[in-house]
Amino acid sequence: MNVSSEHCNMSDWLRLEATVKASVYVVAFSFATLITVIIITIVLQNSKLRKEVRYILLCHHLLCISSYCGLGVVFQGMRAFLANSPVLVCWVVFGAQLSVGEGILFTLALMAAHTYLVICWPLTSVSFVDSVKYKILAGTWLIIILKNACLFLIEGTGPTQIALLKSEPLCPVVLNGIPARAIGMVFLFLLLSIILVSYSLIYKEGKRAGHFNRSNIKARKTVLIHLVQLGLHVIPTLLFIGLGKMCGVFFFALNLVLFGVFAFAQCFNPLIYGLWNRELQSRLYHWMCCQLWCGHCGVTSRVSV
Repeated sequence: MNVSSEHCNMSDWLRLEATVKASVYVVAFSFATLITVIIITIVLQNSKLRKEVRYILLCHHLLCISSYCGLGVVFQGMRAFLANSPVLVCWVVFGAQLSVGEGILFTLALMAAHTYLVICWPLTSVSFVDSVKYKILAGTWLIIILKNACLFLIEGTGPTQIALLKSEPLCPVVLNGIPARAIGMVFLFLLLSIILVSYSLIYKEGKRAGHFNRSNIKARKTVLIHLVQLGLHVIPTLLFIGLGKMCGVFFFALNLVLFGVFAFAQCFNPLIYGLWNRELQSRLYHWMCCQLWCGHCGVTSRVSV
C-alpha cells in the first residue's frame, strides 16, 4: 500500500463514499434477498426443479448476489463508522466479498454455457452435465479461492505481521496494485468471452431453427435484456479495475456513479434471470395463491372459534 493511497483512504471523501455505498448495499441486499428467498423456496418445494441444472445454477447465482450485497454492507459499514478494525479482518471481509462477487459472473458464464449445450446439443449434453454439475461448481470455487489467496499473498508481502494486525480507523482498500488489476481483467474478459460466445451461438441456432421470427418477440427480448443486464454488470467492473483507486472529487463522483449502475444491475439480476422465467412465474403465482389461501383459511378458522 503506497503513501498516497493511505492518505486518500483517510480523507473525509472516502468516508462519505463508504457511507453512501453502505446505504445502497442495504437496499440492494434487502431487495435481492427477498427475491432470492422466494425463488429458492419455490425451487426447493418442487422435486423436479431441484434436480434441474439451470435452477441449481440460478439458486447459486442468487445466493452469490445476496452474499455480495450483505458483505458489502459489512465492509462499507466498517469504513463508514470508523470501526478501527485490524487490517487482517478488513482483508478477510473484502476477500469474501470479492470471491462471491466473482461467483456472480462465474455462475452467469456457467448458465450461458449450459443454455447453449441444452439448445444446440440436447441429446448428448443432458446426461453429461448432470454427471459433472457439482464437480464444475466445486472447481469454480476452488479457482476463485486460490486466485484470490495468491493475490492477497502478493499484496501482503510488503506489510509485516504486526502491520496486518494493526487497527485502522478506515479499512484500507486492497488489491489495488497492477498485478491484481491485470489478473482481474484477464478473468473478467475470459468469463465475458464465454458468455458472449454462448449467446451468439444460441442466437445463431435459434435463428436457424426459426425461434427468433416475428411471432416470437419474447425470445428476442430475453436475449436483448440479458445482454443489457450483462453490460450494466461488466462495464462498471471494467472501469473499477482499470481506474483503480484515485483521490479527487471527480474520481469519487465517478466511482459513486459507476457503483450506482452496478448496484442497480445487482438488484435486477434476480428478476431478469429468475422471475423472467415462465415456469417460475407460473409457480410463483401458484405459490402466492396458496399462501393467500392458507392465510385466509387461518383467519376464517380463528373467527369461527
